[in-house]
Amino acid sequence: MKIGTLNLKNNIILAPMAGVTDKAFRLITKPFGPALMYTEMVSGKGLLYKNKRTEVLLEVLNFEKPTAAQIFGHEPEVMSEIAERSLEFGADMIDINMGCPAPKIVNNGDGSALMKNPELAGKIISAVRKSVNCPMSVKFRMGWDDDSINAVEFAKTAENNGADAITIHGRTRAQFYSGKANLEIIKKVKEAVKIPVIGNGDVHDGKSAKYMLDYTGCDGIMIGRAAQGNPWLFSSVLHYLKTGDELAPPTLEERSDIAEKHLRLLVKFKGEYRGVLEGRKHMAWYFKGLCGGAKLRNLINQCDTLEQMLDLISYENLRDF
Repeated sequence: MKIGTLNLKNNIILAPMAGVTDKAFRLITKPFGPALMYTEMVSGKGLLYKNKRTEVLLEVLNFEKPTAAQIFGHEPEVMSEIAERSLEFGADMIDINMGCPAPKIVNNGDGSALMKNPELAGKIISAVRKSVNCPMSVKFRMGWDDDSINAVEFAKTAENNGADAITIHGRTRAQFYSGKANLEIIKKVKEAVKIPVIGNGDVHDGKSAKYMLDYTGCDGIMIGRAAQGNPWLFSSVLHYLKTGDELAPPTLEERSDIAEKHLRLLVKFKGEYRGVLEGRKHMAWYFKGLCGGAKLRNLINQCDTLEQMLDLISYENLRDF
């Protein structure tokens, strides 16, 4: 798969997820095979005003490349300026978020709110295109709600204003993450544009990945929530697409080992207090479905130190849980 000048080794991609796809998450996920990964979405205004916490979100290490920086905002001139600046932190590509459904984003006119204003969206995409020479993509939804499905027109706007690829999540903003992703709209978008189309929504194993590719004809697949606590999903999907067989799920010992590595990276990058605090949700995801899971989640949420969490998630402790 190719996006602009960026040649990817396969077509399976890690989605940008706010509060999730930080450096630690990406470094853990990379060895399992995603061809491209994204930073958490970054505020244009935050970067414009040189907010240090915002800048940290954009830091990309050589090991994880290629990685795209995802930015959001609704002012073309601001987006133009910060797109160029965001590349200073190591990203290989720019992605413009026009699909986030979160109220605090939408209420400012950002994210999926831009689907109600395709003209402004086009100006933003054009402004960013003129400011950077790297590959650029746009991520959006099928529409604002069921009465305003405009993904095909929106995709054409993105293409006409210089996007090298588009990602479409097969839900409306009104749906958030409920219901099922609409593959028919992804198929229609693919048929309407010439640039690569990446499908997003409800891919959770090799079978669902193949079905999306076959049904929609999309060029690539983006996996988000299903990868939380499950980096093995990428190698499993790639194996299925190649052989038609699913890989065996990770053992408890493997889950414990990767969870520990992830936790240590969080602490390394964010310090013990914040690393353990943010690590709680990740640890809960890694061990979701275990017998006694509710009790384990409660214990995870009581951990305040690295030592406490490491003791709790050790294989020796978990096998007797």
